[in-house]
Amino acid sequence: MNKQRRKALNELTEKIRELMEELETLQDEEQECYDNMPEGIHDSEYGERASEAIDSLQEAYDSLEAAVDSIEEATEA
Repeated sequence: MNKQRRKALNELTEKIRELMEELETLQDEEQECYDNMPEGIHDSEYGERASEAIDSLQEAYDSLEAAVDSIEEATEA
C-alpha cells in the first residue's frame, strides 16, 4: 500500500474513532436514563425500548470497532 492510501486510511480510522466516542457517550446517557427509571418501568414498553436501544448502540459500537481493526490490518499489510 502506498503512503497516500495509508494516510487516507489512517485519517478515516481517526474519524471512526471520533464517531465511536460520540456513540459511547450517547449509549452511556441512554443507560443512565434507563438506570434511573423506576423498577416498574423497566418491564414496560418504554423500558424495553430503552434497553433495546442500548443493545443496538453497543452493536453499532462493536461494528465500528471491527471496522477500525480491519482498516488497521489493511494498513499493516
